[in-house]
Amino acid sequence: RGGGGGATPPYPASPGGREGLFGHADRGSGDDASGGNDPHSFWDKTFGAGGAAANGSKPPSALSPAPSDWSAKERASRGIPLDGGGYYDADGPVIRRGANGATNGASGRARRHLGFDARQSFGSKAANGEGFNPENLVDPTVLQEAVRQYNSSGGNTPNSRPDSGRVAPGLGPPNGPMPLGVNQNGGPGHRRRASELSEQDYDRAGPQPGNYPPHRVGGMWDTMASQVSEYAPLGDPSPLSADMSRLGLRDPADIAESLARDGPALSWKLDPMADNADPDSPPERQKEYIDETEMDESTHGGSRYYGDDSQSLRAHDDEIATRKDQLWRLSSSYLVSDVPSIQRSLVQHVEYTLARRRYKFDRGSFYQATAHSVRDRLIERWTDTQQFYASRDGKRMYYLSLEFLVGRSMGNAVSNLGLRGAYAEALRQLGYDLEDIMSQEKEPALGNGGLGRLASCFLDTLATLNYPAWGYGIRYKYGMFEQRLVNGKQVEFPDYWLTYGNPWEVERLDVKYLVRLYGEVNTYQDEQTGETRFRWEGGEVVVAVAYDTPIPGYGTYNTNNMRLWSSKPSHEFDLTSFNAGDYYGAVEAKERCESITSVLYPSDDTDSGKVLRLKQQFFFVSATLQDVLRRYKKRIVPGRTLKNLPEKVAIQLNDTHPSISIPELMRLLLDDEMLPWDEAWDITTRTFGYTNHTILPEALEKWQVPMMEELLPRHMQIIYEINHRFLQQVEDRWPGDNEKMRAMSIIEESTPKMVRMAHLAMVGSHVVNGVAEIHTRLVKSRLFPEFDQMFPGRIKNVTNGVTPRRWILQANPAMAGIFTSILGPGWVNDLRRLATLKPFAHDDTFQHSWNEAKRLNKERLALWVKANMGVDLMTNAIYDMQVKRIHEYKRQLLNVLGIVHRYAVIAGSTPEQRARMLPRVCVIAGKAAPGYEVAKKIIQLACAVSKAVNNDVRCAGVLQVVFIPNFNVSLAELIIPASDVSQHISTAGMEASGTGNMKFVMNGGLIVGTADGANIEIARAVGEDNLFCFGATADEVAALRNTMKSRLPVNDERLQRSVRMIRSGVFGNPDDFSQLMDNIEPANDYYLIAHDFPGYLDALDVADAAYLHQPSWTARTIRAACSMWEFSSDRTIKEYAEKVWQMEPLPFKPPHHQDGGGGSMGGGGRRGPSFNGRGSRAGYDGAR
Repeated sequence: RGGGGGATPPYPASPGGREGLFGHADRGSGDDASGGNDPHSFWDKTFGAGGAAANGSKPPSALSPAPSDWSAKERASRGIPLDGGGYYDADGPVIRRGANGATNGASGRARRHLGFDARQSFGSKAANGEGFNPENLVDPTVLQEAVRQYNSSGGNTPNSRPDSGRVAPGLGPPNGPMPLGVNQNGGPGHRRRASELSEQDYDRAGPQPGNYPPHRVGGMWDTMASQVSEYAPLGDPSPLSADMSRLGLRDPADIAESLARDGPALSWKLDPMADNADPDSPPERQKEYIDETEMDESTHGGSRYYGDDSQSLRAHDDEIATRKDQLWRLSSSYLVSDVPSIQRSLVQHVEYTLARRRYKFDRGSFYQATAHSVRDRLIERWTDTQQFYASRDGKRMYYLSLEFLVGRSMGNAVSNLGLRGAYAEALRQLGYDLEDIMSQEKEPALGNGGLGRLASCFLDTLATLNYPAWGYGIRYKYGMFEQRLVNGKQVEFPDYWLTYGNPWEVERLDVKYLVRLYGEVNTYQDEQTGETRFRWEGGEVVVAVAYDTPIPGYGTYNTNNMRLWSSKPSHEFDLTSFNAGDYYGAVEAKERCESITSVLYPSDDTDSGKVLRLKQQFFFVSATLQDVLRRYKKRIVPGRTLKNLPEKVAIQLNDTHPSISIPELMRLLLDDEMLPWDEAWDITTRTFGYTNHTILPEALEKWQVPMMEELLPRHMQIIYEINHRFLQQVEDRWPGDNEKMRAMSIIEESTPKMVRMAHLAMVGSHVVNGVAEIHTRLVKSRLFPEFDQMFPGRIKNVTNGVTPRRWILQANPAMAGIFTSILGPGWVNDLRRLATLKPFAHDDTFQHSWNEAKRLNKERLALWVKANMGVDLMTNAIYDMQVKRIHEYKRQLLNVLGIVHRYAVIAGSTPEQRARMLPRVCVIAGKAAPGYEVAKKIIQLACAVSKAVNNDVRCAGVLQVVFIPNFNVSLAELIIPASDVSQHISTAGMEASGTGNMKFVMNGGLIVGTADGANIEIARAVGEDNLFCFGATADEVAALRNTMKSRLPVNDERLQRSVRMIRSGVFGNPDDFSQLMDNIEPANDYYLIAHDFPGYLDALDVADAAYLHQPSWTARTIRAACSMWEFSSDRTIKEYAEKVWQMEPLPFKPPHHQDGGGGSMGGGGRRGPSFNGRGSRAGYDGAR
């Protein structure tokens, strides 16, 4: 249902003119002044007001403590303890209360939620009322008064209001309603029973803007019992109470009791799309998009076999239709996801999938079982989504990345499916804790740093925004490495992340491609055209085997795919060599092939390491392009050829690593598909887009020509031809300009000659993008200035972003609970809504809640550090953090020198002076590349300083330093929410964007940083006074470097003292750190550490002074966190779709429930419906 016509919403507007501020969004007609079908138009108009209320005054403060005299019913509706110790969970599972007042736990008391997880119930951390309840931020008396005033003005209809242009559309996902079974707050929420909401109730609720059907996100559908009743005193004869009565909503206390007794109803029972939904069955699986050619035994090569006459053809089609209906009927609906069904699934997987005893308390087994149970529900959506994409024949995007730093999958999956609360309760009743179970997951070692994490953020967003997209990469056996600290030094160990398997992936032994290496190129004459053709033959053949991982979207049924390739030998075992006694030779080829996908970024200090890196890159792009072409050719219809490939396929290269795919696609089109050069080149350039992530020379890969000629002989021929034709264009543009030719040539004229892969990507792509405004400017002016002149408009900017699903909702449940309790869950898919909270930045109660969330996050980190490192961290201190890949340009050394200076000041102070100092906890984390000795020395120095500081009694209560080893996504989710200050202090012009800066600010931390990367845009978004900036600018850096050997050095006594302390052995053997100290001498200070040191200390002092004024500091962090919508990956992906891929989303929704038939099987099991002719053919003419 949805579309057209205005209606009076059955709920009040928010106070203060800020529609939707507390979850009640006015919903007008599709053509009202709010912007019609555009769910973002309201926010675009509203934000221009600078966060003020509609009438220009400050919104009335509805944020005050909950009254102490609330009745038991009111307390029950708010998640406050009920008599006898039970309570109703406002954001998640119900903790049941028996007749005697005891909960269903053996101890008879309400269960504490570990990890302060607001996605289940932040407000219900303890049954005795400990902790803080974000739902109690709202004073119902103030809100009710505002509602009365609003209603008395006669303005309850959007179009009758003087500021109707500011009416908010429904707080749902930007692309449509929440699907069945999904709750956007990450848990089951308040799920009403079928008897409590009828179809007529939905009809009376009125249509939504545009074509939105009534949905349960951000309004009151998903949290009906709380979001409606929560904001008005119960029993008050207000319009709100009348609306509750009119909609047939029961008293909240009754709802709590009903749910406590019967368990939460399945959210699919609230499906507003269902015409005649069976109240005891989940939604049906799709059937209309099934590819019947896959069912046809007489299908050969994609062409169907037809009988001799129409009668046999009709009989054949009827047989296929009957078989299709039969197979569909056997699994016609989605898996039921109530608590008993989940428990049955868990036990079945323990016993049948794992063949283990269900009675043995084993967290490892139940993690595996839980993962398989969740994966079952992912695969349903995954297969249906892919069939839907194929049926719609829309354009698809393929994201090629050498890294995918996905993090743990279970938490993300259950949140995106809306099943976190259901799984938590199912496991709790079996004696397990969901957080404990999730901690059993070994994080996949598929990436190193920001590049891989960005790729994973993009995959999450692509699915959430319903774009048809796949990610392609490598399934590394050992990943990069596991970092351990041995005697304060980094030592690399293999990361055995696959020891116990990976339950989230599906091994595709039927999806294999041959990848050739080495060999020779032979020519032959094309018999049809007489043209000379090339054939690559001989050499070594490796088999690429696919492993698929479903990537679920949040608030949608769409589930995309990440396909990773594993290398296998074409011949598993040489029996002849084995029988001859050559046992190692018998498996040599196998080991050589499998080594291709063993380790991420093998050291390239040796020639063999360089060869292995190039093998990796070519292996994965060759398998990927073969797979992409196979899928495209499978869907070729009359009138469509390979010339139309760019209309249906977009390929995005994530950095320079996959750029060898350009000559590989040319090879496939020229040698396999027999296309002429010009046609193949046109297809290639219109298909590829290239994202440049750095201007650092070492990251802009170059390969030796002799090495490429040996390993990839055919590709070297193609690269030569590409370069020859391109340089002819350069000559035509700038006749006789040899400098231009030399600068733009793909082949670098050096000894030996080198292939410049970034140049190849630039020439072979139709769009090249930078990842921050300053980075894109530098790409145009420094990296590719000649290309920018030759191809004006080809280089564009798309600033990076991160997914709020992972980095707020999952990483920071305390803060997410605050947002959800006030705004409803719709903010997760639209961070612009957080801007409505900025007027409350100075509200005392809101600040108290905000600071409590920060305190809990600090305590959570401190507990982990104590358990894993043996250090007791202060929690009443400012948390100062720098966590990222260790590199000289990221200037962790600058941070360490600053800590040494602080240590010197503390050591030289009196006890009275130290008592007045601001306590500080410094956290550093990150990995150094195995062959990067300078970076490893920085880690060693940081560990030495940490040891000295933490063991000096003078620093007790004033300064602590920890270097956290083996930094990964899971640790980032723990560290980032605890930060007060984060350091992003790279030498200006060297950091392309950075995404850690975005994550820290989203989580309520402020930045000390340089004018580099995305820092500049973040400062503009959050206010320059909320970013403590220092150092030389990108334009100044080049001049400073040119004069560093001749200009007067910076003579800062604080820096000199820090250097003297290091050189004198205060932190261990000074010879270990002599190279680091030499590198910051005036003539060697390439990264401007000494130059920027005074400004760096000044910026830290300004931040410390601001932190001492806590109300002002808290207001800064609130405003900053609520101003970060531009740095959501949702915005980034939409820009890519518009600027680069030219593609539209394809939201998948399951078919409606059908009338009649079957009922439920086994008390809410799978449905066995009557088809009523649904599966039969309506005659041959209607079948095709």
